[in-house]
Amino acid sequence: MSADRIARFTTLVEQQPDNVMFRFSLAQALEAGEDPTLAIPHYQTCAAAKADWMMPRILLGKLLLKQGDITAARPVLENALQLAIAQDHEDPAMELQAILEDLPKAP
Repeated sequence: MSADRIARFTTLVEQQPDNVMFRFSLAQALEAGEDPTLAIPHYQTCAAAKADWMMPRILLGKLLLKQGDITAARPVLENALQLAIAQDHEDPAMELQAILEDLPKAP
C-alpha cells in the first residue's frame, strides 16, 4: 500500500512540483515507507512554502527527532509551537510543549 501511495504522489509531484499538497502527501507516504528520511526534504519544502503551515513543521520536527537530530529539530518544533499557539490549536500546542520540555537543554 505504501509503495503505491509513494509512486502515485511521486508522479504527481513530478508533474506539479510546486503543488505543496501533493508534496505533503508524498512526504507522509515516504515517512510511512522503508526509509522515512526521504520525507525530510519534502516536509522542508512544504514548511518553506507556507509560513503559517503548522503540520509539516510538526511532522518534520518529530522525524528529525527520530533520526536523532535534536539540533535541527528544536527550532522546527519551536516554530510549530508558535504557530499552534497563534492559531489556537490547543492539543498540538500541548504536545509540542511536552516534546520540547523533554529535549536536552541546548548548549
